[in-house]
This record gives sequence, C-alpha cells and structure tokens, in this order.
Amino acid sequence: MTNNKNFAYLSDLHYEHQLWRNELNFYKEELNILEHRLEEIVSKNTNNEVEAGVESFQNRFDLQRDHINILRNSIKKHEHGLAGFAQEHPIAVDHVHFKDHSEIREKMDRFRELYLEMKNEFNRFAVKWL
Repeated sequence: MTNNKNFAYLSDLHYEHQLWRNELNFYKEELNILEHRLEEIVSKNTNNEVEAGVESFQNRFDLQRDHINILRNSIKKHEHGLAGFAQEHPIAVDHVHFKDHSEIREKMDRFRELYLEMKNEFNRFAVKWL
C-alpha cells in the first residue's frame, strides 16, 4: 500500500481481495463444521433449552452465510471495476493510485469480530450440552 491511506496500487487491492476471498471460504467451511457439531448436540439432547439454543445458532449460522455472500459480492464488484480499468489502461495501471477499499475492509473487520463472537458463544453452548 502507499503511504497515503486513501489510495493504493491495483496490485495491493487485488492482493487484499484474494486474501479476503480465501478467508471467507475458510469461514464458510468452518460454518459447515459448526453445523455438524450442532447436529451432534441435537442427537444427544431433547431439552427445550437445547432446542431453543440450536434454533438460535442455526439462524446465526445462516446469517453469517448471508454476510459472507454479501462480502463476496462487494469484493467481486470492486475487483470487476479494477479489472475494467486495467483492461482499458494497461500501461497506466501499475502507476495509478486507486481509491482504497476501506469500506470493504471495515466490513471485513466487523464481520471477523462478530463471527468470532458467535463462534465463541457456540463453543460455550456446545461444551455445556455435549
């Protein structure tokens, strides 16, 4: 990244997009693992308190997947715009500063924070009922 926090080179933005896509893929796979754990909790418990927790976490997992898809679409849209510029200006692309994607970065940071919070709560729930 450049010294100016509001601008970045195309290669830096692309690199960060790649990292974010990989990170989101990881979270999506991890949600599958957490869901399998949730199924294990359901199979071992019939308590109403467990059922309410299971439903709550299933809803939260679905919400996390929705957020992952929204973030992926934001990244894809930004990447598409950058690719269009690169195609139209192949010589200038390595020398031009682009507006930093700080809005997407902030959304990724917030997603990580909320995801970790949800995951920690789920792990406490799982320990309680397994």
